[in-house]
This record gives sequence, structure tokens and C-alpha cells, in this order.
Amino acid sequence: MILAAIDIGSNAARLLIAETSVYKDGTVDFTKLNLVRIPLRLGFDVFEKGAISDERKTLLINTIKAYKLLMDIYKVEAVKACATSAMRDAANGPLLLKEIYAETGIEISIISGQEEANVIYETHIAENLSSSKSYMYVDVGGGSTEITLFADNHIIFKESFNIGTIRLLNDSVTDEQWEHMKWYIKTHTKDYQPVEAIGSGGNINKIFSISKRKEGKPLPLDLLKDYYKELSYSTVEERKHLYKLRSDRADVIVPALQIYIAVMRWANADEIYVPKIGLADGLVRILYKERSNKG
Repeated sequence: MILAAIDIGSNAARLLIAETSVYKDGTVDFTKLNLVRIPLRLGFDVFEKGAISDERKTLLINTIKAYKLLMDIYKVEAVKACATSAMRDAANGPLLLKEIYAETGIEISIISGQEEANVIYETHIAENLSSSKSYMYVDVGGGSTEITLFADNHIIFKESFNIGTIRLLNDSVTDEQWEHMKWYIKTHTKDYQPVEAIGSGGNINKIFSISKRKEGKPLPLDLLKDYYKELSYSTVEERKHLYKLRSDRADVIVPALQIYIAVMRWANADEIYVPKIGLADGLVRILYKERSNKG
């Protein structure tokens, strides 16, 4: 089966096209055929003005049209499309999604922060982890941060916080929101020590590739602090030049590090694993499950 997932985030819209095949031992392989990312930056409109501007609306519609063409070329059999934090907060979000459906035939669901945490968890990393340890999934996006704690072979909590990179750049995160997140993580992880962190999202993936660490090796918290210090003291232009970052990565990478560092400190996690997963991967797995159950 060739399946696709579309993830419309606060910073970028992603299309993942994957081929699924069942191996002889019964395990399912998900092979990435293509991954496209367009930096629409919807959050900059929404978290400041409460709605998506006409300019970005046109960009989003054209992006979905382009994704549809790509899916046709790859002969995609089914697609699952979701929108997250920016679209949740946009006054004109539901209307815009109706317009996209009318023009492209692609139905996009706005999912809650809780559902977003569920989808990321669907990547099933937990199955490969030790049952004697506690693991905290941390997914930092433009509009929100999703956290899931997995311990004693089951999920302890899944929580979504309206603290994201674009919200921080827009100064739209209050001290109360930070305090609540701190209280929540400290309170809910204290009985499950030690905690190992697992990070997802474009920013932590980028830090991992900059660090040149071997696949499967964790990033120490101290290293994240070093990067945060270094990147905070440099301008966006300097970051782009030094680390070959795109403009839409060079500005959000600092607030992303700020969130990862804070969450890890509050949970007493001194390192973070970066398995390069994201919302789109989870969506493809859910779609596969739905299709298999139908068949």
C-alpha cells in the first residue's frame, strides 16, 4: 500500500508519502518515498491577529494542490490530513478547510493537542524500549508542545501545552503558562525517575544533525544548553551562515531549545534521544491500521 500523510503545523506543512509492506515475520515496514516541507508559517498570522491572512491562505491552498499532484504521481491509495495548533486557534480555520476540500477533494481535520500527542505516540517507539525505564516523549511545534510519559509498560499521561516556538517569538506565552507546565511535569514525573527523554520535531532533528552524533546516540542536556547559549548570542543571519540553516529554521531553533531544556530539567532527564519521527509518521501508521482493519 502507498499511503500519505499531510501535517499542517504552525510553522510548516509537511507531506509524507510512504510505502507499507508486511515482512515474513509479520512486522510492517514503512518506507519513506518522499517527504516535502513548505514553510507556510501560519502561526505568525494566527498568534498575532487570530486569523490566517489572505496571502497565507492562498499559499496553503496552492501547497495542498501541489501535494495532490505529487500524491497522484506516486499513486497514493489513501491520505490522512491533519492541522494542529495554528488552525485550532484561527477564527477562519474551519472555513478555510472547507474551501480546500472544495478545491482539492482533500479533507483536513483539525486535531486537539491531546489527539496530536496520541498520533505522535502511534509511532510505537515504546515497543522497542525497556519496560524497566520511564520515557518522556517531547514534541515541540510552532504552536504547542506535546508531552507523553510512558512507564511500567503503559502511558502515565499525555498532555498538550500552548507553548511553541512561534508563540514564543510572538511573545504570546505568559509566565503562568510556563509555571503550569513546570508544575505539571515536575508533579507527574517525580514518581517515575529516572526519566529518559525522546524528542521529535524539526528543531531537535536539526540540532541532532548539527551535533554529528551517531544514529541512536542521545544528546546530553549540557550539549543542548551549549547550543542554546551559542545560538542565542548570534543573529538569525549568523545562524544561517554558521549552520547552513534555512530562514524558517534559524529563528525558531532558539525558542525550541529553550522548551526542550526546560522540560528536561523539570523531569530530571539528562539526555534526549532523537529518533527522527513526527506527526506525519504517526498519521501514516494510523491510516495503515484503519485500512488493514477495513480489508
